[in-house]
Amino acid sequence: MTAQGVWIGIGFLGQALFSARFVIQWLASERSGRSVVPLAFWWFSLAGGATLLAYALWRGDPVFVLGQGLGLAVYLRNLALIRRSARTAAG
Repeated sequence: MTAQGVWIGIGFLGQALFSARFVIQWLASERSGRSVVPLAFWWFSLAGGATLLAYALWRGDPVFVLGQGLGLAVYLRNLALIRRSARTAAG
């Protein structure tokens, strides 16, 4: 397999991870009967976003890099807020 083929595979993997977060959120909401955003949504967002950022860097696409880079900041911040909230609740 060529390096380009590997990077295209990485791009597809990132897109699959990123898309899976919506399925996870939808299933969690259906189970609870209300709209919820489970912790797994943020982890899949982070994993998919990081993988897509790597692919965007390889492609040299500044628009794609900026979009994924800013998204990663949001996903990391949400995970930090969730962790802080869990620590506060634990006492």
